Amino acid sequence: MAMKLVGRERRKLRIRKKVVGTSERPRLTVFRSARHIYAQVIDDVAGCTLAHASTLSKDLGASAAAEGKPAKKTDKAKQVGALVAKMCLSKSIKQVVFDRNGYKYHGRISALAQAARAAGLKF
Repeated sequence: MAMKLVGRERRKLRIRKKVVGTSERPRLTVFRSARHIYAQVIDDVAGCTLAHASTLSKDLGASAAAEGKPAKKTDKAKQVGALVAKMCLSKSIKQVVFDRNGYKYHGRISALAQAARAAGLKF
């Protein structure tokens, strides 16, 4: 395994010792691949996923693709953040705890978090 992945796994485990999602305040976790970004809201006590969204979701609009240019990954992350926040608010989840999953809080990760906050989700 590459040293970059080993470091991320160590950071991930260190974060997960402190960050726990409950039914009142579930955990919003983010996974980032080279092409896509995924977000899910998890209740760790019950062990179930309450909401999820990704760049592969059918609900995600193709607003930037309408211009003829492909959407940037950061813009897609903003759309995913707004979509997962909308799903949470429809299920009356107003507060979550953010799990960055070992990634640095910049770029696509921060764009997703800021879009979720702007859509009404509290961290």
